[in-house]
Amino acid sequence: MEFRRLGRSGLNISEIAYGNWLTHGGQVEEDAAFACVRAALDAGITTFDTADVYAGTRAEAVLGRALEGQRRSSYELFTKVYWPTGPGRNDRGLSRKHVIESCHASLERLKTDYVDLYQAHRYDTTVPLEETMTAFADLVRAGKVLYIGVSEWNAEQIAAGAALARELGVQLISNQPQYSMLWRVIEPEVVPTSEKEGLSQIVWSPLAQGVLTGKYLPGQQPPADSRGGHAEAGGSMKGFLRDDILTRVQELRPVADDLGLSMAQLAIAWVLQNPNVGAAIIGATRPEQVHDNVKASGVRLDDDVLRRIDDVLGEVVERDPTKTARG
Repeated sequence: MEFRRLGRSGLNISEIAYGNWLTHGGQVEEDAAFACVRAALDAGITTFDTADVYAGTRAEAVLGRALEGQRRSSYELFTKVYWPTGPGRNDRGLSRKHVIESCHASLERLKTDYVDLYQAHRYDTTVPLEETMTAFADLVRAGKVLYIGVSEWNAEQIAAGAALARELGVQLISNQPQYSMLWRVIEPEVVPTSEKEGLSQIVWSPLAQGVLTGKYLPGQQPPADSRGGHAEAGGSMKGFLRDDILTRVQELRPVADDLGLSMAQLAIAWVLQNPNVGAAIIGATRPEQVHDNVKASGVRLDDDVLRRIDDVLGEVVERDPTKTARG
């Protein structure tokens, strides 16, 4: 496993991170979730990403139990706040009340005294940015959060957040966007702004929610045991399950074969070629998926390979920075 610095901070993270969106507390049983976390640790993954909203707070609790007994300084634990976690009007968003209360609840579920990175899961247009960033800064000063980040913020929002964080004496070091061979909307604006402001990307869905593994075939129903065939989990990936996309993805297979890589390894390695990417988040329902995915760490693709990929995918790649995340 190779490691990268996150933003301009001194924090080192594994360039492949383990995330539990749509898996822990939902798609897989707890024993399987524990097995996947053990596989991640055994493979050298030290960075774990979750959120309070995943599986209605259950995902954080499962991850907390799975990591129990591990030396706390041996791994980096990331979580997020924004989406509703209860029925009340203050159980959502980025108000000071919700940020502080949600952090305390996350720490309890995760069985830890602090998180390494606390992320604003979306931008809250209903709350003054100063209120949100001050709450985050207070959590840093209280030792409950070491660094702060955001998720799916646009370039303008990132610039404003970074400026305010500097005024408050804390570091905004990361953005967590969707990014893959098929979804490149961060490249025109978000990446240049992040480089200027000292943020790295911690990217989710580098496999386009499984589509880039090649297991979904044009003209066929998704396998029943796949994410695409799962009634709840598959709903977030319908936009990728188009025959034109699936056909182009199958044409990537010779590229992967020529390099001795699996389709998943090729897709993750592609994401990691971007120097602004700090880590690619993988999810898994089986330990074998973890073992396969981590082999992408350290793989470097030359310019000819990158051009072959672009030629194959052609117009099915989404590049419009005004598009919002799928999922």
